[in-house]
Amino acid sequence: MRSAKDFFAPLAVGAPTPVTEVPARPSRMIHFFDPSNPKMAAKVPDMVGVSDVLLGNLEDAVVADKKEAAREGLVTIAKETDFGEHTQLWTRINSLDSPWVLDDLTRLVTEVGDTLDVIMVPKVQGPEDIHYIDRILAQLEAKGGVQRPILVHAILETARGMANVEEIAGASPRMQGISLGPADLAADRRMKTTRVGGGHPGYLVRQDPAKGADGAPDYQGERPVFQQDLWHYTIARMVDACAMHGIFPFYGPFGDIKDTVACEDQFRNAFLLGCVGAWSLHPVQIEIAKKVFSPSAEDVAHARRVKEAMPDGRGAVMIDGKMEDDASWKQCMVVLELAERLSANDPELAKMYEEA
Repeated sequence: MRSAKDFFAPLAVGAPTPVTEVPARPSRMIHFFDPSNPKMAAKVPDMVGVSDVLLGNLEDAVVADKKEAAREGLVTIAKETDFGEHTQLWTRINSLDSPWVLDDLTRLVTEVGDTLDVIMVPKVQGPEDIHYIDRILAQLEAKGGVQRPILVHAILETARGMANVEEIAGASPRMQGISLGPADLAADRRMKTTRVGGGHPGYLVRQDPAKGADGAPDYQGERPVFQQDLWHYTIARMVDACAMHGIFPFYGPFGDIKDTVACEDQFRNAFLLGCVGAWSLHPVQIEIAKKVFSPSAEDVAHARRVKEAMPDGRGAVMIDGKMEDDASWKQCMVVLELAERLSANDPELAKMYEEA
């Protein structure tokens, strides 16, 4: 165990000083692309400013004989693309037990470390995985002369990782956030679903039976059913772990690209529970995430009214027949802070909030 006073000391001579607070940059969508695919790579410059985060994927969905091409493609993209102030560049490296991960880290950090904002680590099992990455990154940053620490994002994809989520969230000052990886987690838990994210029609509650003419419950009669959220507990626990350690929770992928309605519902559930963004697997999901993970104009307008009525948050007032007090004032401050941060990078959003 390290002393608390050493927690924010560099782990290698010449490495940059760890951050004491994770930058709260807009990250409503993490848009995945395959750097080994020339068509996808060619579209990256046009996605700058459109997506909050562009992520070069080196892991799943990149076949073994394309791993090196994906890595080199990402190096080229990082060197040749101006990502500006409003779009972050992330990567998802290969898993820590793979034969490619050391080359991923060595090549990317020493070649484009100052351009790379966050490294996403798949299948994180416990804090020891983050400690391993933490030390290697410090050594490579020192070797490459990287000026600011590269942050780390963990994917929650195993039952063991879920059991250790609080320890993972607090394992390093580099921790930027955690994403839910529903498909791998479902398989590891032996859940009986083949869907990538979203609900399942079999996971439901059924309304109590109505009484028949004889006064007895009609168990075979029609009874409304209500589909439940398979991921509610997991997301809520992940959000708590992230909030406890001052990092950011994200919903992961929604695999049914054509079902934009259900995708929006799932993203909104995650947003309401505390997530700041979600993965985007197709450009159509970028706009869904941008809409869902930005506060509505109505919520911003209401939050402003509460702040105007209670500038310092003390006391209690009645607004539209509802009591607003210190607790609701704090809720409104969350909405206003997020609206201000997002609108600083999004003129359309700023205009919408101004007119609300």
